[in-house]
Amino acid sequence: MNQIRGNMNTSITIDFVSDVSCPWCAVGLRSLEAALVQLGDKVKADIRFQPFELNPNMPAKGQEISEHLMKKYGLTREQYEQNTEAMRVRGEEVGFEFGIGKRSRIYNTFDAHRLLYWAGLEGGQLALKHALFKAYFTDGEDPSDHEILTEVAEKAGLNATRTRDILSSGEYAHEVRERERYYIDAGVNAVPSVIVNERQLIRGAQPAGIYAQVLSEIAVMQ
Repeated sequence: MNQIRGNMNTSITIDFVSDVSCPWCAVGLRSLEAALVQLGDKVKADIRFQPFELNPNMPAKGQEISEHLMKKYGLTREQYEQNTEAMRVRGEEVGFEFGIGKRSRIYNTFDAHRLLYWAGLEGGQLALKHALFKAYFTDGEDPSDHEILTEVAEKAGLNATRTRDILSSGEYAHEVRERERYYIDAGVNAVPSVIVNERQLIRGAQPAGIYAQVLSEIAVMQ
């Protein structure tokens, strides 16, 4: 679990359901963290990252990003470019850099989710999540490549040898599939989805003020 301190008065758990290849998840996480800072001494939150694959059947080599998104969402080239710019602006607002032009493909993210599950057991999920978002969205790295994943995990403070062992095996695959099924069965069909105390759902990458308001209201009800 990843503890972000506000105060010791009210403790909440936050399940952040997301995918490594979801740009709005990167924005949403930064907004959520900003909201917890805004709340100051009102809340102590434990964030747990839960897996969701936007493209579970994505082949190993991935797919060209504009082609994929235009086909998947029925976008014109103009709409795709407008969405990309809106994403870049939102990222800039929360202090996240989208390396526009560096990221040309969408990849399979299952192995990244396996590492995130393990990192949760090690207390390093938050650092790894940030590192994965940066590697893919800022630096344009391939989050399905095992060497890249090993480098990213090591930068996040995780053991490189253990990382390689996990990636070369099927370790934590069952656990990740089980978590994915759980949230799909619970009705999560888009990310980011922020679930507070396993009950209240906040959909989408909300501005920090919205997150702060909802979390404050939940804290008062406890």
